[in-house]
Amino acid sequence: MRSFFRKKDVNAILDSNRNSSTERTLGAFDVTLMSIGATIGTGVMVLTGVVAARDAGPAVVLSFIGSAIACILVALCYAEFASSIPTSGSAYAYIYASLGEFIAHLVGWSLFIGYTVCTATVAGGWSAYFNSLLKECGINLPSMFINIPSQGGLFNAPAVIVVLFITLLLSRGTKESKKVNNVMVFVKLGVIVLFVAVGAFFIKPINWHPFMPFGIKGVFAGAASVFLAYAGFDAVSTSAEEVKNPQKNLPIGIIASMIGCTIIYIIVCLILTGVTHYTNLNVGDAMAYALSSVGQGWAASILSVGAVVGILAVILAYVYGSSRILFSMSRDGLLPKAWSNVNQKTNVPVLSTWLVGCLAALLAGVIDLKQLADLANMVLLGTFSLVALSVIVLRKTHPNLERGFKVPLVPVVPLMAIACCLFLMFSLSKTTWLYFGVWNLLGVVVYFVYSRKHSSLQNKDISEPALQEKSA
Repeated sequence: MRSFFRKKDVNAILDSNRNSSTERTLGAFDVTLMSIGATIGTGVMVLTGVVAARDAGPAVVLSFIGSAIACILVALCYAEFASSIPTSGSAYAYIYASLGEFIAHLVGWSLFIGYTVCTATVAGGWSAYFNSLLKECGINLPSMFINIPSQGGLFNAPAVIVVLFITLLLSRGTKESKKVNNVMVFVKLGVIVLFVAVGAFFIKPINWHPFMPFGIKGVFAGAASVFLAYAGFDAVSTSAEEVKNPQKNLPIGIIASMIGCTIIYIIVCLILTGVTHYTNLNVGDAMAYALSSVGQGWAASILSVGAVVGILAVILAYVYGSSRILFSMSRDGLLPKAWSNVNQKTNVPVLSTWLVGCLAALLAGVIDLKQLADLANMVLLGTFSLVALSVIVLRKTHPNLERGFKVPLVPVVPLMAIACCLFLMFSLSKTTWLYFGVWNLLGVVVYFVYSRKHSSLQNKDISEPALQEKSA
C-alpha cells in the first residue's frame, strides 16, 4: 500500500531538469503569448454562443466571471509550483512530488485525455468558422463531410485535417512552432478588437432581457461549461523545461495572461449577447454570426479569417500540453518508454505528439462540441483541485524549498480554489461524470497492469537494496 503513495524527490526533479534533453527557447513574452493563445479562442470564439443558448443566456458573462474567480485562485497555485518545481508535466509532476505516484498517475492519465478532448473541442469550433468563411466565398462543402454523425453527417473533415496539420507543425520543433504561435496570437487579438469596435455600435439592450433566463443554476452550469476557456495556463506550465529562467518567467506568463483574458471575456460576452438574442447563438462561430445578423458581413468575413488563423494557436497549445504529459509519464516509467523518446534533430517527443494528434483528430471528427467541452472541464476541475491541495501539502513537507512566487494566505486561498472547483464539478451532468469515471477506472487498470511494475521509483526501490547487499 505504501508504494502507491511513494513520491518523487523534489531535488531529483530539479537535477533532472538541469540535464534535460529539451532546448530552452521560451522567454516570459513567449510564455505569456502561449498562455493567451491557449486561453483566448476556446471561450470567446467557440463556447460563448453555445453556452449562452443552452445554459445561461445573457448571464453567460456571470458564468465567465465565476470561472475566472476559480481559475485565478488555481493559477496562483500553479504559479507557485511553476516557480519552485519547473518541470515538464505540469500538475502531474507537482502531484507526484506531493501526493504520491498513484494519484499522480491518475492525474496524468486524466490530463492526457483532458487536453486531447480540449484539442478536439477547439477544432470543432475552428471548423465552424472555416466553413462560414468558405460560404462567404461561395464554396459549400458536402454536408456529410462537415457534420458529425449525430448531425446526420459522416465526419467533420476540416476539424480532422486542422488537428493533423498542427501536429505536423509541432513535430518539427518547439522553436519553429513558437514563431508561428506568436503570429497567430496577434491575429486573434486583432480579430477581437475588430469585433468589439464594430459590435459596440449595434448593441440593443433589449437583447439582454431576460438577463438570467435559466436562473442561477444555469449560470453555474455555464461556469462549469466555459471553465476550459481559462485553462491555457495549465497547458503552458508543461513547457517548463523549455523556458529560460522558468522560476521567474512562468509565474509572470501565467498571472499576466489570466488577468488579461478575464477582462477580454467580459467585454466580448456583453457585446455578443447585446448584438443578437441569446436564443440565436447555438452555433460554433458565434462572433461571426452576430456581426452578420446586423448586416456587417464584411466584418464577419474578416473575423472568420482571423478566427481561422487565431484558433490554430489554441489547438497548438493543447496538442503540445498533452504530448508533454505523455512524455513525462513515459520518462517516469508509468507509460511505455517509446513515448518519451526525443527526436535528436527537433528535440521533440514525436511519437507522443502524433499519438495525441491522431486521437484528437478522431474525436473532433465524430463527437458533439458540448459533450467534448464538458468532459474536458470535468478533468481540468478535478486536476486543479488536487494541485491546490498539493500546495498545502508541499508547504508542510518542503518548507525550505526555494519558491520564486508564493501563494498568499495559505491554506485559505488553496482551500477556496478547491471549493470552487468542486462546486463547478457538481454543476456538470451525470453523463459527464459517467465518462469521467470510466476513463479513470481504465487508468486504474493501466496502473496496476503496467505502470506500477515499470515505475522508475519501483525500479529504484528494488535496485537500492540489491546494491547495498552487494557492497556489504
